Amino acid sequence: MALASLLAVDRIACLDDAGDRDEVLEAAARLIAAGTDVDGVAASLRQRERMGSTAIGDGVAIPHGRSAAFPQARAAFLRLRPAVAFGAADGTPVDLVFAMAVPEGMQQEYLQWLSELAERFADPAFRDTLRGAVDARALHAALRDAGMAP
Repeated sequence: MALASLLAVDRIACLDDAGDRDEVLEAAARLIAAGTDVDGVAASLRQRERMGSTAIGDGVAIPHGRSAAFPQARAAFLRLRPAVAFGAADGTPVDLVFAMAVPEGMQQEYLQWLSELAERFADPAFRDTLRGAVDARALHAALRDAGMAP
């Protein structure tokens, strides 16, 4: 399953005044769940975050968790303004969030997606493009051009 298949256009958002990490995780869960199991997805993301920050540095976080709510993995992308403290090792607040909810039994794909995301977000030019996007439509175009969205 390709990384691009996880993200749908309606799960890409610009989030202003997120407040804190918990509010960001809740917003990501709402996008991912699309009304099905928001509480379950949010709990899974928070549980994983309690194990250690999913911030990978340079203002990027990849919150992820398990969910039996869907037969296939789902993702959401949020650009935050202002950036939010996420407990990153480099101390940089997070403004780019790619969140995932993955069903049990997809361990190989899960690890592959995390690796691919870390590689993509390591590119400063890509991060700058996302930060410069004026709205969710421009974010979608940038993610699509990078092979991360349909």
